[in-house]
Amino acid sequence: MAKRELPKHVYRQRNGIYFQRRGWPSQKFENEFGTAAFWKEYADILSAKDKPKVIASRSFKALIKSYRNSPRYRNLKPRTGLDYDKYLEFFISIMGDRNPAKLQRKDVIRLRDSNAEKAYFANYSLRVLRVLMEHCVDLGWRESNPARGVSELKTDKREREPWPQELLDTYRATCPLGTRQRLVMELCVGTGQRIGDVLEMRWSDIQDGAVFVRQSKTKKELWVPILPQLQQALEAAKRHSVFIVTNERCTNRWSYRGASAAVRKVREQIGAVDYDIHSWRYNAACELVEAGCSDDLVAAVTGQSPAMVLHYTKKVRQRIRAIAAQQMRENQKRR
Repeated sequence: MAKRELPKHVYRQRNGIYFQRRGWPSQKFENEFGTAAFWKEYADILSAKDKPKVIASRSFKALIKSYRNSPRYRNLKPRTGLDYDKYLEFFISIMGDRNPAKLQRKDVIRLRDSNAEKAYFANYSLRVLRVLMEHCVDLGWRESNPARGVSELKTDKREREPWPQELLDTYRATCPLGTRQRLVMELCVGTGQRIGDVLEMRWSDIQDGAVFVRQSKTKKELWVPILPQLQQALEAAKRHSVFIVTNERCTNRWSYRGASAAVRKVREQIGAVDYDIHSWRYNAACELVEAGCSDDLVAAVTGQSPAMVLHYTKKVRQRIRAIAAQQMRENQKRR
């Protein structure tokens, strides 16, 4: 498509057609060029009275403000949004007034490597920057994403494991019934759900001796029978809110940050720093496998896919198979 075929102030970019006029916000057309819908969209842009005619300078600060107003950001899960905010503020602090259109691949690599001693921070900031620069492309501020294809730093990642039984027993002894720390643990272990779904649980979700769960990540609906240890924790809990696990003032649910920090203190106290709040979901899956449950039965409680059931329980499966194999080996010798 030649430029002369396009109307005034309309330009074709690599990823679409944009309205670009000095002093006006850049805007990507939603409709195909030449259609009636396109011409209506073009006329609406020119005639809009409430649209600002002065665009903020193209800086990372302006880009981040635009990103936070976009569906891409608003559709993030609340916890993910909080995580992203930390890195967005970091970008503002180090390059808020810089023009994102001038960011180059070498700059992205330099930023990543400057935080090499904090590999998690370096890799997560790279992921957020990749999303942010994709939004920059969508705005028509640049034609390519310099963060795309930049590899993350390699780390010696330690696989998450279930809490050993002795540490679970110590946790229970340290956090008596009636405490939020005990309640959140029993809910995680007893139902096998993600911490985010546990914190969303309400008293009204308890139905016919079970907890009804609608997983936020998968949208699966589960009915999970309540085990005796969880029942004891529920009976000891105070009911001052619609949520089962509440904040200090009992006005809302306990936040992930608050729950994580409180559990972290207990972990440090009992020497369980290597086992976090997410590992309790592993405990549930592994206990089910050790009880002889098939993958389908495990998934009926945890809501996991077959692949995730295998991933969560691979070590306990290896131990079970090894015990069976060595027993068969010993039986053979006795014959």
